[in-house]
Amino acid sequence: MLHIHNGDSTANTAKLSALPGEHFAFREALLEGPTPTGLDQAEWRAIRARHLSEAYGVGPEQCERELLEQETKLATFEDQEEIVFWFEHDLFCQLHLLYLLNWYSHHELRKTRLSLVCIDRFPGFADFRGLGQLTAEQLASLFPDRGEIKAPELKLASAAWQAYCSPNPTDIEGLLETDTSALPFLDAAFRAHLRRFPSVENGLGAIENTSLGLVLTGKTAFIDLFQSFGDAAPIYGLGDAQLWLALRKLSEGREPLLLSANGSRLEGKLAAGQAGGLIFEVTEQGRAVLAGKTDSVTLNGIDVWLGGVHLSSPNYLWRWNDESGTLVSVPTQ
Repeated sequence: MLHIHNGDSTANTAKLSALPGEHFAFREALLEGPTPTGLDQAEWRAIRARHLSEAYGVGPEQCERELLEQETKLATFEDQEEIVFWFEHDLFCQLHLLYLLNWYSHHELRKTRLSLVCIDRFPGFADFRGLGQLTAEQLASLFPDRGEIKAPELKLASAAWQAYCSPNPTDIEGLLETDTSALPFLDAAFRAHLRRFPSVENGLGAIENTSLGLVLTGKTAFIDLFQSFGDAAPIYGLGDAQLWLALRKLSEGREPLLLSANGSRLEGKLAAGQAGGLIFEVTEQGRAVLAGKTDSVTLNGIDVWLGGVHLSSPNYLWRWNDESGTLVSVPTQ
């Protein structure tokens, strides 16, 4: 039996339990960076390794090697009677679950069963965020009630992953008009993803709007900001490294919207032990953007991937209209 966990924290805790089998930590960050369609596995590893290297400061060769090692591990399913996925309800985890289920949907599993532990609440937790909060014994208590993954789940996961990787984000809107109950947390996660597109109001997505607004209200220290962001937008499941990337983007461009308290731009990766000393301030342009007086894309342009969608100036740009709850395509100015 192989248990696949989203990251090391839960995997390490699960290893302390009485659960039978081997525990494997899946490491990626598919919430960020390019995930285009039409690539073979070697091309996929190369483009993801390049993004992960730039985002997290790890050498591209190491990133690509580790991605290959993961694929090799996934391919050992023929040695397993069962593969158990332990994933959470937020967007970060749901994307990894979709990737993995899509991967397995393209392989002949034969006698290997697939099952899933995926919850959004746990007894005794008024504010449940994820499996990482649980003890080894609490994790083990979820195992008997795991759900079996069969054809409907695999079919939906594959369709959802293809929609996420599509260059046309309305494919996601189309998917959300269908029955997604086979994966009960997919609907909320994908709707949160759509809100990541630049707003028609000010050119910022939900993650940037939320984080910048929190700094403006006084959450200027990174540790406080990270906690407050998790409270305000738990659906995204961001770790500190992912929030740092979002903040770093706000510090880029001709007119940065966010700077460190000493007036410098945010650069590089979030180093271990660095978070405690990070203090931010919203710039004058950042205040204007938050107030809807100016537009972030107009100020600084845009060059970002959201799944398979490459948002770049000066092309037509997909934006999110919160009032209508839909995406619209508009020209950049």
